[in-house]
Amino acid sequence: MSALGTLAAGAVSGIWKAAAVMLAAALLLVASSTGTGWWLAAGDRDTARVALVLEKGVSTQLRSSITEQNRAIDGMAKATLAAQERGAAAQAAAAAKGRKYDAALEHITGARATTCDEAMPAVRLLLEGMR
Repeated sequence: MSALGTLAAGAVSGIWKAAAVMLAAALLLVASSTGTGWWLAAGDRDTARVALVLEKGVSTQLRSSITEQNRAIDGMAKATLAAQERGAAAQAAAAAKGRKYDAALEHITGARATTCDEAMPAVRLLLEGMR
């Protein structure tokens, strides 16, 4: 039995050695795949950081152009409001002048002239009424 025991002990030792080699190979495989994964992830992270910096630049430019557009729109709105105010003032002035003209025409209603000398008093009244 001693030969059988030695043989059995050698077989068990061989199994343990084979198991240790397979375990070491598996650990090496896991470690290398993990390292490769970390290396790939680091590369992706670096690429993402570069893309983020570029996007921040684009975003800043867009914000700047939006701010400029908003300023232009505000300027146009103020100019439109000022033009509307000037238009309303012009309409009020035209209406006032129209009323003056109507009043001046009432003073010369029925005036008839065939020559320039006959028309001048009516024209003078009309001009004085328009002042």
